[in-house]
Amino acid sequence: MPQPFHLSYFLQGSSVHSWGSPFIGTIGQDWMSAAFFKDLAQGLERACFDYLLIEDSIYVGENWQGSRDLFLKTGLCIPRQEPSVVATLLAAATSRLGIVPTLSTFAYHPYLTARITGSLDQISAGRAGWNMVTGSSDLAAQNFGMPAMTEHDQRYVMAEEYVEIVKGLWGSWAPGAQVGGLVAGEDVGQLFDPSKVNTIDFKGEYYSSRGPLNSGPTVQQGPVIAQAGGSKMGIAFASRHADTIVAAPNGADNMRAYREQVRAGMVAAGRDPDSCKVLFLVSPIVEETEEMARWKADQRRVEAEKNMDLRLARLGWSINIDFSEFDLDQPVGELTTNGHQTTLKQFLQRAGKQTLREAVLDNAAKGYGVDLVGTPDSVAAQMEEVMQTAGGDGFLIALGDLSRRSLATITDGLVPALQRRGLVRRKYEFETLRDNLLAF
Repeated sequence: MPQPFHLSYFLQGSSVHSWGSPFIGTIGQDWMSAAFFKDLAQGLERACFDYLLIEDSIYVGENWQGSRDLFLKTGLCIPRQEPSVVATLLAAATSRLGIVPTLSTFAYHPYLTARITGSLDQISAGRAGWNMVTGSSDLAAQNFGMPAMTEHDQRYVMAEEYVEIVKGLWGSWAPGAQVGGLVAGEDVGQLFDPSKVNTIDFKGEYYSSRGPLNSGPTVQQGPVIAQAGGSKMGIAFASRHADTIVAAPNGADNMRAYREQVRAGMVAAGRDPDSCKVLFLVSPIVEETEEMARWKADQRRVEAEKNMDLRLARLGWSINIDFSEFDLDQPVGELTTNGHQTTLKQFLQRAGKQTLREAVLDNAAKGYGVDLVGTPDSVAAQMEEVMQTAGGDGFLIALGDLSRRSLATITDGLVPALQRRGLVRRKYEFETLRDNLLAF
């Protein structure tokens, strides 16, 4: 029997997405409603995905000609809605799917993060997670009264204190803290055991919190922590704290190397490496025939050629660089950023000695990580081969053209093909997100 792997979904902000694309429906008008995203979550749950991760950013891009105009005119990475609000709606619309909002360490005090995610864990009956990010944009920092984002490595130094507080607050309610309430008609006269609810009295260099968490105990004894550790500091941090990791190495061999690095770091930190699931970002193109799938894949480069400004602005938005003054026909060369270093690293690796124009077009023509293109059966076979090389633990799917139609190619096309091969679950084994992640 093949070794099964996990599937989760990476929702790139609760925004309008590809509002100008074919088959997108009326999302350009009704994006404020929750209907589309409820459909998304319920579709993923029918396909037995482990979780839905809600990515976030907290700014309007200005990384093109120093202006917001292109971002606003085209809906590029805008609008974004508060992920904890969206997560609550999606938790109410589902019963097994894990819901993992992004809450950044620079924008939310650790007590607030612990309270939001702890409350989400309660109302979802143990299906909550927290995607821990440290932030990457100076524009976002300025929205919270800071002149710029703290230096990259220092953000992870600060995050150590942050996570210690969050975990401490989740643990401020010890197991068995609830002793009473009406159970089978009997009232023991006491709801909580005071001896099992404690302050944490944390005073660090960057953060402080007294506790205890007033929202009460969590279901999972702490929501699942997701993290996208791609830099050296990020990988080390993820090895110490993450329960699931968002990873985007290029190629199956690099996926294996990344996973082995994380697992070695976990062993060094005294953790069981099987307790953290590394999920690799992919964007499969699945159609009825190989020819249809290849045509659609080829359109990525065609569209990029038509919309080079958009492609450069989107890249610059991620890594805090304005490419509008760059010469497109010169080699990419060396670039540095205090922004999203993993994205820049992957772009530079793929670019090599190419010109900026060639690098952007080549990047657009490929999916995340590995290019998965074909029919449901052929893409399922490709995923099986990649996972055998990478060694586990699964995939985090992100569709650049997310619509009800493109979602169906995954949930109603690809997933059944994977299930027939015994590669993904046919039903949820457990009720909580953590237990489903640890099921295999």
